[in-house]
Amino acid sequence: MAFEPPRRLVRALGETAPDGDDWLEKLPAAAERAVELRELTVERVQVPGGRSSLVVLVRRSDGTQAVLKLAPRRARPESERAALAHWNGLGAVQLLDEPDGAEGVLLLERLHPDVSVRSLPESKALLEAAGTLRRLWVEPPAGHPFETVAERTGRQAEAMRAGAVTDPEVAPLVDAAVAVRGELLAGAPEQRLLHGTFRQSKVLAGDRMPWLAVGPDPVVGESAFDLARLVRDRVEDLVAQPSGASTTRRRIKRLAESLEVDQERLRGWTLFRAVESGVRARRVGREQDAELLLEFAGWL
Repeated sequence: MAFEPPRRLVRALGETAPDGDDWLEKLPAAAERAVELRELTVERVQVPGGRSSLVVLVRRSDGTQAVLKLAPRRARPESERAALAHWNGLGAVQLLDEPDGAEGVLLLERLHPDVSVRSLPESKALLEAAGTLRRLWVEPPAGHPFETVAERTGRQAEAMRAGAVTDPEVAPLVDAAVAVRGELLAGAPEQRLLHGTFRQSKVLAGDRMPWLAVGPDPVVGESAFDLARLVRDRVEDLVAQPSGASTTRRRIKRLAESLEVDQERLRGWTLFRAVESGVRARRVGREQDAELLLEFAGWL
């Protein structure tokens, strides 16, 4: 079959690699090789799919359903592989094969790709997502290959400062976010393996367990960093509410208490991650997303 990358993927890769990238050009041939090597039968390409990978619904030679995922190097697929192997199906999708020399190719357990916890009422969705996230917070393997929160946020802070130079309007928020990052890193209470990009849409319905996480960009650091992205889920709904700021504060309190995370540390990482995402969205021209995220950050 023709492995045509979904428009969402093409658009997202254009934002992260504006000067061009030959991964998309090589993708159809790479997908064909991966299918033939594993003796898979292709059902369909998942659409709209993700922003960093091609997801293909397949069947293995014994008839079991699976997912073939192909991602470019900058999406850190080998880091994802290492994290999934370490979790071994506890709270996350199961990795089904070992590396075969083809970088960026993963064969995964099939979940229900069209059913995420985001389909649940908001309070129930937060509860189920938080419960899934708790299972992922484990000790990283000895000599782990993962990036740390300090390393990742260090790169992000540099990009944020550069964005503030060309966009003085965001400078006060950037200054606040960078300052709180320094305070948080100075007193980090723990080192856990984290999902890295956790939100409601990353938790899918499964058969082996009711809900399982997918699509990690793993990082090692404190739990509050991981939980911070969940705080702003459905940000468009929060900003549309007259009580959005107070609802956000209650959400921080509820999530911090339910997962035994320090509330102020969660607020701080929520601020940093919202400002970072807002500045990045503005940099690539997603102005509506930027406005929502920066307004949300202003409440913190």
